[in-house]
Amino acid sequence: MLDLSEFFSIQASLLGQVSRSRSRFLRENVDWNSRLLGIVGARGTGKTTLLLQHLAEQDHRHHRHLYVSADHIRLQASGLYEIASYFFRLGGETIIIDEIHKYANWSQEVKNLYDSFPAAKIFFSGSSTLALQKGKADLSRRAVFYTLPGLSFREYLSFAHGLEFQAVSLPELLQNHTIVASKLLKAGPILGRFNDYLDHGVYPFFLEGIDDYLPKLLNVLEKVLYEDIPAAIAIKTANVPVLKRMLWLVATSQPFIPNIERMSRNLKISKEYVYTYLGSLERAELLSGFFSSETGYRLVRKPSKIYMENTNLLRGVAGQLGGKDQVGTARETFFAHQLKSASANVRIPSRGDFLVEGKYLFEIGGRTKGKSQVKDADNGFVVRDEIEVGFGNVIPLWLFGFLY
Repeated sequence: MLDLSEFFSIQASLLGQVSRSRSRFLRENVDWNSRLLGIVGARGTGKTTLLLQHLAEQDHRHHRHLYVSADHIRLQASGLYEIASYFFRLGGETIIIDEIHKYANWSQEVKNLYDSFPAAKIFFSGSSTLALQKGKADLSRRAVFYTLPGLSFREYLSFAHGLEFQAVSLPELLQNHTIVASKLLKAGPILGRFNDYLDHGVYPFFLEGIDDYLPKLLNVLEKVLYEDIPAAIAIKTANVPVLKRMLWLVATSQPFIPNIERMSRNLKISKEYVYTYLGSLERAELLSGFFSSETGYRLVRKPSKIYMENTNLLRGVAGQLGGKDQVGTARETFFAHQLKSASANVRIPSRGDFLVEGKYLFEIGGRTKGKSQVKDADNGFVVRDEIEVGFGNVIPLWLFGFLY
């Protein structure tokens, strides 16, 4: 007979510490009635907290809900299926499995649990998109998957300053940006807080102290490079510096336009490995590649431009080299991150910086950015940094942080 008391004790301790005042936007979008659901995303975005906040709302008087971490030594020793099946036979209703990618053969055992206990609910999280790819395919007909990106600027204002705002759809933002910005500015100056977000607002661990933010961010980066990616593509630890060099190339470019042959020569690896490593860095949510609007997504292997996933990573990686990120690159990185995280279709056009949803053309720049790149476009917009309110087809950059 298995003893689950230690797991319930850990659960009680965690629930006693979890914040219930504010939560990520995804919490309201998840169908918690699903029998099998997964919350996936990059390390540090708040997946564990999201699951614990849901668990905290449940009735715990009869031990009907159980939280376990997949890397707990007792779970590894006894087996996920054995512990979960025993819990369900005792009358358990919902099991939450955190960091599930750390458990070998997780997808097969979750599938067996799903099929064997039709009244049970199984919720899980996974930090490594790379490691979850095969499992997602195995469970595609059974599981509902949700992706939790880094915090939007809107969410940062809520977590850091207690300012609550509703998300704005892209069409509404483009049509009524002057009205929307004016309403938001009633809460106080925005540009200083926006700069703070670019530096340390994407991951919620800024709540634990801004001075520790960069070390924690770099620790997350090291874990992805030395643990997640090698486990997914069998790269040798000795080759991890190649991945770091790729990140440094992207972080110090304005922006990075990949030349596969040149990268192959400079990094002393084959072109096939260049493609593999770039793809792995993107699936690990350290890089974001965007393809040309002139060709179909699946017709080319090489993205037109590659950015760091967000501005915090951009500044963290560039800072390791003793330099500063390019201001223009930081602006474009923010815009790309917010649109991508809001599930918009983003491409690189022949003129302008970004083409969104196949019809909105954007040029990104500073407060004096001109309109020449978009002047003849039906839906052309200039996105300017360092301004609070726009006019006509000129929109403040910070406002795109309210899309989710």
